Parts: sequence; C-alpha cells; structure tokens
Amino acid sequence: MPNRTTVPAPTRPAPAGRRTNPLDGPVPILATALLWGTTGTASSLAPAGAPAAGIGAAALVLGGLLLFLSTRSARALPRTCGRRERWLLVLGAVAVVGYPISFYPAVSRTGVAVATVIALGSAPVFTGLLGWLTRQGRPTGRWACATATAVVGCAVLVLGPELTGGAAAVDATGVVLAALAGLSYAAYSLVGGKLIMRGHPSAGVMGAMFGGAALLVLPVLLLGDVRWIGTARGAAVVLHLAVITTFLAYRLFGHGLRHTSAQTATTLTLAEPAVAAVLGVAALGERLPAVSWSGLAVLAAGLALLALPTRPVRRRP
Repeated sequence: MPNRTTVPAPTRPAPAGRRTNPLDGPVPILATALLWGTTGTASSLAPAGAPAAGIGAAALVLGGLLLFLSTRSARALPRTCGRRERWLLVLGAVAVVGYPISFYPAVSRTGVAVATVIALGSAPVFTGLLGWLTRQGRPTGRWACATATAVVGCAVLVLGPELTGGAAAVDATGVVLAALAGLSYAAYSLVGGKLIMRGHPSAGVMGAMFGGAALLVLPVLLLGDVRWIGTARGAAVVLHLAVITTFLAYRLFGHGLRHTSAQTATTLTLAEPAVAAVLGVAALGERLPAVSWSGLAVLAAGLALLALPTRPVRRRP
C-alpha cells in the first residue's frame, strides 16, 4: 500500500498560493461523462427484443471482469486491505449492482427522460448529504450553487421535449426506483473515493468493486434471454458498453476521484445527458426544442463554475 502521506485527499483544499489543476480531477471526470453519454446511442442500436436489463447486465459483467482481471492491484486488494475496508468493497459492489437493477425498471415505468433527470439529478444531492454524514467533507457554497445550477439545467435539457409537448402522468414507483439508482451511484462513488483517499490505487479500487458487482449481476444475465448477444450487432453493442463506457470510463473516474471529491465528481457527471442529447441530434437525427438548448447552456454554466480552478487564498503572515 502506498504511503498515505503521498496521496492527496479528495476533500483536502489546495495549499495556499497554488491553483488546483483541472487536469488532475475535473477533466478525467468530464471525459468519463463524455464516454457515458454514448450509452443511450449505443444501446439503441441493439437487436430488436434485447432486454434493457440484459444489456446493462451484460455490459457490467464483461466490463467489471475486465476491470478486475486487467489490474493486479484489484486482484490483490481484497487480500491486503483490512477487514473494515473489505466490507467497504462489498458495500461498493452492491451499490454498483444497485444502479442498473433500479435504473432500467425506472426507465420502463417513467421513460428515459424522467428517469435520467431523477437518477443523475439526485446523485449529487445524495453524495453531498452522505459525504457530510460520514465526515468525508462538508459541501461548500460553491459546490451547492454549481450543483443547483447544473441540476436545473439538466432537468430543462432532458425534459424540454416533454415540457413543450404536454406533461404526462409520472409513475410513483418509477420515481422511487430512479431515486434509488441515484443513491446507488452516490454510494459507490463515496466508497471508491474513501478507499482511494486511504492510499489504495484507484484502478485497484474500481477493479475490485466492479469485479464483485460482475459476479453479483451474472445470474441476472444468465436467467434472461442471451441469444441476442450472439448476433453481430448485439456483440458490438456489448463490447462498446463494456470496454468504453465501463472499463475505460471507470478507469478515468477512479483517477478523477483521486484528486476530486465524490461530491464534485457526481455533479460533473451531469454532463452525461448533454453529451447524449448532442449525440442524439448528430447521430440519430433527433431534434431538441429551444428550451432544451437553453437548459444545455445553464448546465454548461454550472459545470464550468465547478470545474474551473479556484483562486488561491492568500493568508497574511
């Protein structure tokens, strides 16, 4: 295990007189959101009849195993860490599984737009509250302002087409499931950030959590219809989701968590719906109303407020 004194804690402020480098934290997190934003476009290209939960399970199984098997520290971490940290890894793995098994049913009940806004919009709030309760850092005023701005922008962006076309009835169970997905995302982000802050390699932490999650979700995949995976389109979709949006994305996410608090990271990943919306317009020929473009601008402003480096605070001698 590396010496803890050499690892910067995600919630520790930068020393006076120095600027925080966005390349260390915000940029990898935003790159993660960019990769995650391709999920909807890629999954829409799956063969007809492929179950949404099955697509998510297949991606998690393959991507999680890739993260675990390709990282030596991930295979060693469960043996070398302490008992309390092993329980944190178990909690993290369960939380990773909790996202797809709650989010996809929420989508089927409330639709993609509502489920996405509730899940991603609630995640930063849950992360801030849980981080405060577990003493991983008290949310700052800047974080609260940026998060509120980004959540509002995200909601307007995603719900714009529905707002202009008339509001539809919202399923209460779907709303609860989407909120549980946001809670799951917040939980495994905090667990990962805590273990990384303690000096464990970020790739090892992500690999161990997602390797455990892959084993937990494997029965969900095997009990469903998997014939679609054997088709060329099915295999291509699963490979993209597993390699790009899981393996590569969570390598970047883990690296970002080494230099960024989980509260900030979950807010920055609100960029994902923006990427998905732009891809929908560019690749799938979708159209966004003016209100959605306005939401995109508000979302970008909130993320910029959070991602830009803070000015150093000069202390009097």
